[in-house]
Amino acid sequence: MEKLFIKNRHNQKLAVVVEKRPSQAGLAFVMHGQSGFKEQPHVRTFIDAFLEKGFTVVSFDVANTIGESEGNASDATITSYYEDLVDVVKWSESQEWYEEPFALAGHSLGGICSALYAENHPSKVKALAPISTVVSGKLSYEAHPKEELKEWKRTGWQIKHSKSKPGVTIRLPWSNMEDRLKYDLLKKAGQLTMPVLLIVGEKDDGTPPKHQKLLFDAIPGNKELHVIRDAPHTFREKAQLDEIKYIFLKWIDKVKAFAAKEKSNKIVSHGFGGGKT
Repeated sequence: MEKLFIKNRHNQKLAVVVEKRPSQAGLAFVMHGQSGFKEQPHVRTFIDAFLEKGFTVVSFDVANTIGESEGNASDATITSYYEDLVDVVKWSESQEWYEEPFALAGHSLGGICSALYAENHPSKVKALAPISTVVSGKLSYEAHPKEELKEWKRTGWQIKHSKSKPGVTIRLPWSNMEDRLKYDLLKKAGQLTMPVLLIVGEKDDGTPPKHQKLLFDAIPGNKELHVIRDAPHTFREKAQLDEIKYIFLKWIDKVKAFAAKEKSNKIVSHGFGGGKT
């Protein structure tokens, strides 16, 4: 494992961890969610699944969160998360372990950023796993209790207490929601032709199963959706994490098989007169 610090486009330090595998079977980037960090148990579950299947994995703390990177958690938005993902991928392009296409996985805000990247750069993404993902700003807005939204807009702030780091308080300005309303995965979901894995908790009230089903139905290609029984938005129970890891491991095997088939089809198409299997 190698931990290092790189600079994003705003000259902020980002903590990046690279876990290399010899003769790597692939490359994966994994993102945490809002007010999260790369060591959270559910994020590590995604990472460990890829590692077990021979992938080199890049994880990182975005700026403006509660991890090791610079910035103020109040400044975090989908836009800033997405820009940091783009900057980490761009930095990775100069590293000896970089390869395309690669896999992307993320939780919540990290999920929508991973999916946005895949929609904008589909040829670079081998497989996509947006877990408990925000599907659109509009849906996210509608999922908030009306009184909570009213108070947030009136005071200008939403106050949250971190369960992952007890004692840490997160203050999100109303501009966080305004930024969120700019984004909608459903508009370009047709670009998600790579294998896609969706997982959500049955009791997730922020990015609920009904939101995931809308995205699932809009995705045209190889896709699957799993609902984890009794689970909330952030997975913490060992049984839930074990189930998620099992799902990931099986899915990664399918991704490898899908990639091998695609490669075989290209060889046949380009090497034997344009026929397809």
